[in-house]
Amino acid sequence: MSERRGSIERNTYETQIKLDFEVDGEGKSDIDTGVPFMTHMLELFTKHGHFDLTVKATGDTEVDDHHTTEDIGICLGQVFKEALGDKKGIRRYGNSFVPMDETLAQVVVDLSNRPHLEFRADFPQAKVGTFDTELVHEFLWKFALEARMNLHVIVHYGHNTHHMIEAIFKAMARALDEATMIDPRVKGVPSTKGML
Repeated sequence: MSERRGSIERNTYETQIKLDFEVDGEGKSDIDTGVPFMTHMLELFTKHGHFDLTVKATGDTEVDDHHTTEDIGICLGQVFKEALGDKKGIRRYGNSFVPMDETLAQVVVDLSNRPHLEFRADFPQAKVGTFDTELVHEFLWKFALEARMNLHVIVHYGHNTHHMIEAIFKAMARALDEATMIDPRVKGVPSTKGML
């Protein structure tokens, strides 16, 4: 199997991002986003998905974390799609439940080439530290859009906002790990259309 990896360098007036991603990794990360909470979430996403990820990002965080968070989602989605190539042999679907203390999160994915985010999570707090929790939706929507996948996020219950967001990222990593696995029973792509 050829290496499933992608890289991007994206420079705008608001952000400068360099990102490398490998699907079949070892859970290794080298991440500096300038947004500490996002750095933490991407590190655990990498670890729990068994991916390898390098991110170097700078942005106008003196304004807020919005542009940096959104643009990392865009870049990660683009390299994720690039790394999967024609998607031959993949399982396509993934589902994961992750508990974290009082929280239970579920993420279900379909690498369908049809972007959609279904987001069912109500965070009790507007911020975790200095991070605006509404940016979780922004990140996930841009990631799903650029990766061209169905991404369904459900927090069944919980009351600690940090735990809820962390459980989402861990569940997403595990669901994507499952969906990207090569299944020897799959001949070509797992679709009656003949393409994904």
